Amino acid sequence: MIQQRFEVEDSIAAGVNKGHKVTAKEVAPKISYRKGALSKRTAFVRDIVREVSGLAPYERRVIELIRNAGEKRAKKLAKKRLGTHLRAKAKVEEMNKIIQESRRH
Repeated sequence: MIQQRFEVEDSIAAGVNKGHKVTAKEVAPKISYRKGALSKRTAFVRDIVREVSGLAPYERRVIELIRNAGEKRAKKLAKKRLGTHLRAKAKVEEMNKIIQESRRH
C-alpha cells in the first residue's frame, strides 16, 4: 500500500496533526493543464493563414451587419452559421477587432 506524505506541524502519533514530519515535495504542474491554451507558433500560423486566405463570405457579411444593422443582427447570423451562442459571440468580437484594425490603417 502506497502512503501519501503530508506536511505535519508536529510528529505526534495521535491527534489532528498526527504523523511523521516531512517536507512537502515540489511537483511540476501537469502538462494536461495546458490543454486548449494557444501556443505562439499556432497563433502565428493562424495569423498568416488569415492574412493569405482572407475572410469567409459569412464573415464579410457579419462585418457589414456590424457596421450597418448593429451587433444583434450580426450575432444572429453568426449563431446560425456557427451553431452556438458562445462561438457566435467570439466571432463577432473577432470581427469587431478586424474592423478596428482596418480603421487604424
